[in-house]
Amino acid sequence: MNSEQLLASIDDEYCLSFLARMVQHKSYSATDGERRLAEYMASQMQALGLETQLQPVPGDRLNAIGTLPGVGGGGNSLLFNGHLDTNPVTEGWTVDPWEGKIDDEFIYGIGVSNMKAGDAAYFCALKTLIDAGVKLKGDVILTYVVGELQGGVGTIAAIEQGIKADYFINSEPTDVQALTMHAGSLMFTIELTGDTRHLSKREEAVDAIVAAIELIPQINAMTFTGAETADHLKINRGHIGSIHGALGRELQDWRPPQVADFVRLKGSARFAPGQTVDGVLVDIQHLLDALCAKYPGLQAELIDDGKRDRPTMLPFEVSGESPIVKAVGRAYRQIRGEDQPTGVITPPAFYGTDAAHFYQMLGMEGIVCGPGGKFNTMPDERVHIRDFLDIVRIYLLAILEICQPVEE
Repeated sequence: MNSEQLLASIDDEYCLSFLARMVQHKSYSATDGERRLAEYMASQMQALGLETQLQPVPGDRLNAIGTLPGVGGGGNSLLFNGHLDTNPVTEGWTVDPWEGKIDDEFIYGIGVSNMKAGDAAYFCALKTLIDAGVKLKGDVILTYVVGELQGGVGTIAAIEQGIKADYFINSEPTDVQALTMHAGSLMFTIELTGDTRHLSKREEAVDAIVAAIELIPQINAMTFTGAETADHLKINRGHIGSIHGALGRELQDWRPPQVADFVRLKGSARFAPGQTVDGVLVDIQHLLDALCAKYPGLQAELIDDGKRDRPTMLPFEVSGESPIVKAVGRAYRQIRGEDQPTGVITPPAFYGTDAAHFYQMLGMEGIVCGPGGKFNTMPDERVHIRDFLDIVRIYLLAILEICQPVEE
């Protein structure tokens, strides 16, 4: 079959029903449901004839890995990567989060955008090729990992156990755009300690809340030193997402006539390739030093949460001239008849993804490109059916170009 015949052979109804079955698994992070979905994906890959393994991940968790070995030389290997764990359901849903409801425009469900639609798409793309009897010269590896929401512990475990390829596609939601750079993620805590007085002697106090109010917009407006280009700089961002202020480290809040002497802020920073966690922390520390100088007696402590909680999600970058970027771009043009938006695309470029681990740990070239994004992490999370089915087609064409079919 030629590529047009293969595209025509994709079973749209099957693809949507397969995605709906994935949504119907309640795969919250580090739960029995996550394990059951990993086992389900392994069983589906095994039925497809892939070499399949359930791979241990710290915390008694499992990755599902499937490999279609190439036959004959000449093709490159291609790895697909996506996570099975999902965010929790929030208030405000009007549809059943685990039904996998399908209407004329969307498929709905918790995790369908982040990122079960991408997961299902690369399974369906490879299944279509196998069902059509296509033999490939290069390996295709499907990785269904856990713990992306904990900094990518599943992908790190897969890499440490020998998973690698010539190129990769990470299927995080980009609304089918080609993301070639994304930021690294740093989680931090700032603790400000002042000096309390009764409000009658407020002038003698060091008010930690007043200092925090001044600090927050400064952090939210930050960029960081060491950005190599304007593209790198535009994915710099600081953000404070939580603030607690009251009396003492235990944050006693029943005595408002006293000036608050303790504030704990929790925040996150986004930084580009070429910038470092240490460099970002130094830049934030400079702000804290200036704040303490302005408020004599104020003490400020900056804590890198990544050193105590989970792995840091580092930045990712690939050249726009990479074969995988070109292959996905050509596939997009064939399917949609226009050039694919490609580059440092926000908001996806502010996200962290497991692409960073393949890039940072193995030096692999890859791309982040998947369905969903616009309706991600919100009530009635959903994905456009057109985007989902188009990405199945794009992945199929990318497999053919990277792995190369064996000529009969």
